Amino acid sequence: MTVPAIRAEAARLLAHFTSQGAQPFETGILQPAETLLDLYGEDIRARAYTTQDPQRGEMMLRPDFTVPLVQWHMENGADPARYAYAGEVFRRQEDHPDRPTEYLQIGFEIFDGSDPAQADAEAFATIRDALGPLTPSTGDLGILTAAIDGLATTDARKQALKRHIWRPARFRALLARYSAETPAREAIRSEAPLIGKRSAAEIDARHAALAEEAQTPALTPQDRSTLDAILALRDTSPAALAALRHLANRTPHLAPAADRLEARLDALAALGVDPTCLPFQTTFGRTLLEYYDGFVFGLAPGPGHQPVATGGRYDALTRLLGRGRALPAVGGVIRPDLALEAAR
Repeated sequence: MTVPAIRAEAARLLAHFTSQGAQPFETGILQPAETLLDLYGEDIRARAYTTQDPQRGEMMLRPDFTVPLVQWHMENGADPARYAYAGEVFRRQEDHPDRPTEYLQIGFEIFDGSDPAQADAEAFATIRDALGPLTPSTGDLGILTAAIDGLATTDARKQALKRHIWRPARFRALLARYSAETPAREAIRSEAPLIGKRSAAEIDARHAALAEEAQTPALTPQDRSTLDAILALRDTSPAALAALRHLANRTPHLAPAADRLEARLDALAALGVDPTCLPFQTTFGRTLLEYYDGFVFGLAPGPGHQPVATGGRYDALTRLLGRGRALPAVGGVIRPDLALEAAR
């Protein structure tokens, strides 16, 4: 695959998005790491190229466009808005040495709170239509969040589960721990001198938290059964919706999530996307970027292949960068090099 061919494909994709009303967005290759890097999550933090600037502090080579775009829009943009961008991103690839560390990324993003279901459908359909026939994958991390909110347990446990949604192994370990009865534990007191950075007050607070945790009852069998059913949900989108409606009969917290899924499927159908041809898996997207918190999707040449395009909803990210002001937002990115390979 030649560089000119990849750049020509990137130009074609960018033109497609701007023809749909998106305004071009540009941002610097060098980005402030201190304020932005934590928003990407563990995976990107571990793969970002960072450097130190004597005046600006820690900086990084741009690993993605979405976070800088959200920051810019929340400070300068007018709502609603659609954006498109094209440029290089940089990510270390220790676990996949055969993959490039620098590649072009093309994106399409929607900031519009008037009808989130319609925006979800538009983002997916616009990106799908820009590419050739590819195998879709869809999910909704908001369903898993809603299931956690419905658990009859402490807020501390709910927040811990939510923090680890994007880390499946840690999530399963926490779930197993919360499903078992925890033996009581007593604070350990010692007259030995303090070693390390934690103060005596911090150590006492940690002991108190552990003691409180030990007093918390295990998850009920019904709660665990519902959460296991959510984690296992994998079917066509209409069948997944029917299963979610059934679960919502005993877990009312799931009803709004089911309503959102139904509205999205209706909006997709109105744009010519057949919902029966859309596979749905609740856990899809848990290994993508951590700022996704709702609808997530991918497009690949087939099962097991590296995605050509990925995307999703990231409302919470706008709240973080908007200093409390939130705005529903959704979008996705395309790798033009992988798009050309898939078209062969």
